[in-house]
Amino acid sequence: MKRRQFCQYASAGVLATLGLGMLDRPQTAQAQDTGSVSIQYLGHTCFLFTGDGRRVLVNPFRSIGCTAGYRAPQVDADLVMISSRLFDEGVTEGLPGDPRLLDESGIYEFPGMQVQGISTDHDDEGGRRFGTNIVWRWMQGGINFLHMGGAAAPVTVEQQILMGRPDVLLVPVGNGPKAFTPDEARATIQTLNPKLVIPTQYRTEAADEGTCDILPLSDFLTLMEGTPVNQVGDDTITIAPASLPESGFQIDVLSYGF
Repeated sequence: MKRRQFCQYASAGVLATLGLGMLDRPQTAQAQDTGSVSIQYLGHTCFLFTGDGRRVLVNPFRSIGCTAGYRAPQVDADLVMISSRLFDEGVTEGLPGDPRLLDESGIYEFPGMQVQGISTDHDDEGGRRFGTNIVWRWMQGGINFLHMGGAAAPVTVEQQILMGRPDVLLVPVGNGPKAFTPDEARATIQTLNPKLVIPTQYRTEAADEGTCDILPLSDFLTLMEGTPVNQVGDDTITIAPASLPESGFQIDVLSYGF
């Protein structure tokens, strides 16, 4: 991305903000301003974030291929963020209620919450195969989240400026045609310098053996030897700003209840 394109992107973000207007703060969320956020792993790159009186769902999918053995993530949410729309990605059919949907880059303002969508390539061929991926950045429960979606190309300097330093980084690690290799995931972590890393988009027992071409999590964890790893043993964790590492970072691995 050239500097001129970066400036054009920033201008587009401002326009997106002005055009969106304000969304009433959801009153149906289970968690109220507790200063913490629960993160539920729903398979692949799909997570539900509950805190600050909001439920934020990122990247619901269709159960096929690498996600064949996961249950369709049809959960209540107030806000749904989509990183990409392909046959198996960004599937919102069947979601209960009437959540607000974000699926384009830009800056979106809600009462007490700003969401930023940052465009990256969804493959390592300049987006020619799978188009654009949206990296989502937002603050919830006093925690700065960055969900990389299906990022597959190295982070540029301009993108790094937009992404900032996240507290919690959700990063794809399984390689394949639509995600970072383990080495690229490690380089991204080094570039963004988060406090907590949650790996996403890796091979599990949910995979259809004949159609899934991504790597297991062990390839990434072997590469990250020496980094503290917390095997959560559950699909949900609750974090607060004070619970994040004061220096360095750790990796949290959430489990899926098959």
